[in-house]
Amino acid sequence: MIKKIRHFFDYNKLILKIFLVLFFSIMTVSVLITYSGIRMSSNLFMDTFSITNTKVIKQIENQIDNFHQSIVRTAFEVEKDSELKRLLKSDYDNTREQAIYIYTLNQKVDHFYNNFYPNNVTMLLMNKRGEAFNANFNIWDPDDQVLLNHPITRQLDRSNNQIEFSLENSSLTNHKPMIIAGKALREASDESPYGYYFAAIKERDLRSFYEGFTSEGNNILLMAPNGKIISSNKKNYIGLSEPRLLSYANDLNEYQAEYRNIRVFDKDYTFLVKYLPSFGVYLINLVDQNLVAKNVINTNEILLISAFIVCISLFIAVLIIRRMTVPLSDLVNQISDMARYQFNKPLEVKGGYEARKIAESFNYMLNELHDYVKLLLRTQEKQRKAELKALQHQINPHFIYNTLASIKFMTQQGKIEEVSQTIESFIALLQHALTNIEETITVEQEIIHLKNYTKVNQSRYGDRIQVNFLVSPDSLECRLPKLVLQPFVENAFFHAFIKKKRGVIQILIAVKDNKLVCEVMDNGDGMDKEQRHSKEEQNKQLYSGIGIRNVDERIKLLYGNKYGVETKSELGIGTRVKITLPFIDS
Repeated sequence: MIKKIRHFFDYNKLILKIFLVLFFSIMTVSVLITYSGIRMSSNLFMDTFSITNTKVIKQIENQIDNFHQSIVRTAFEVEKDSELKRLLKSDYDNTREQAIYIYTLNQKVDHFYNNFYPNNVTMLLMNKRGEAFNANFNIWDPDDQVLLNHPITRQLDRSNNQIEFSLENSSLTNHKPMIIAGKALREASDESPYGYYFAAIKERDLRSFYEGFTSEGNNILLMAPNGKIISSNKKNYIGLSEPRLLSYANDLNEYQAEYRNIRVFDKDYTFLVKYLPSFGVYLINLVDQNLVAKNVINTNEILLISAFIVCISLFIAVLIIRRMTVPLSDLVNQISDMARYQFNKPLEVKGGYEARKIAESFNYMLNELHDYVKLLLRTQEKQRKAELKALQHQINPHFIYNTLASIKFMTQQGKIEEVSQTIESFIALLQHALTNIEETITVEQEIIHLKNYTKVNQSRYGDRIQVNFLVSPDSLECRLPKLVLQPFVENAFFHAFIKKKRGVIQILIAVKDNKLVCEVMDNGDGMDKEQRHSKEEQNKQLYSGIGIRNVDERIKLLYGNKYGVETKSELGIGTRVKITLPFIDS
């Protein structure tokens, strides 16, 4: 299974690479375009939405201004009413006067309250003794003494004849959020107030001024100058202090910008603000960007359409790429299998224009390569034959001269029998060397040749160099090329015993692991690495047969690189040459 998967990926490597490049490219472009489209749509919507909300804020401002003007107008009428002023300053001595006093003030309060806008606001007048006269107890019914001593009233004592607004959510308002407007009533020449004027509206009723303009994600806040939120359609915001929001409001109001994007309450908002100087508060509009954009722009639908377009694009791209790359992959596989067919099988010409041109060019190159290889092989064959023919006649003149001199010397000494044997061995040696060098001979024939060669050399060196043959019987009928072992025996005779005057040359031949292994060993002078290289160069000129390198190259040329010659030599110990040949039985 794993092999099949690996083969699939190897076979489709090119198409997979191109597919991945296209996939990431198309995905990147699609994501960027989708993101840009959503962002542009969101920005366009927010711009349009902000323009609309600016008009809405203007309407809310008008309603709050009307409410504020109603409070101011009533306060002005209260201060201008001389009878009310007299009543608030006066006192009573008995119960009857007290009843008339309370009735008259209640009538006055009801008169002013009838002109109030809106009708869900209560109005309250209080004298310095803490007696309060309320127009609508259902909206607000505070304890008179608590109100008289409350910080709201103390603040009115310190104010400069201004109307003060505050959000109250304490026992004074029965723990219900209320907006309380208050003013200390004073004579123009008297700093001490003679009474107090209050107008109160529940926060939920104040919310009705703008609640119709809000929706999910579109929120309205009223913020006091101290950063405290006194009213909002988001009930959990009421009473909170948000300095950052106040800072944004001051900045936007100062630079008179239309809107800006901010992050408060752990969300991203589009922020609009309008300062209401009459009321002394900031009217703030917060638009939840994510929620509004989600409701207006169907992101999932856009992403689904983009994904569908990407899939269609990739499908078409894969079809086109496959049409282009499959022939190329086939060409790669065919080229990979060329070695198995020894470069004799041409490529199939098929596929698109590019694949056909590559196949045609490769086949043309293959034909040219075949012609060149044939020419090269013919040239190498001719060169090898020429070298072997030349080597066939490279019998060392010194070797012939020394052999003839030895024969002459033995003749003068009257060693007729030894002369005869030496001449016979020399004649056999010449016949062996001058016959077809390309043919193979048996190990037994090679041993006979080497013994003839040994007899000729021993006519010169005598018995001081002994030659021993150790040949396994199962190797006698094996065949090997001519003149393979003689160069190494010759090398031992001529170079192994220069310092050492006596020694032994051993020739071992055996069959091992279905190979013919021949070894030529001596216990002569030996040589180090530099001397071996020097000897190899000398061998090319002094040996009667083929040098070590030539023998090795000849064997590899005939049988392959796993066969050849290995040489080991140690200075003062001797030299060992190992020739490995294939087992070829007669």
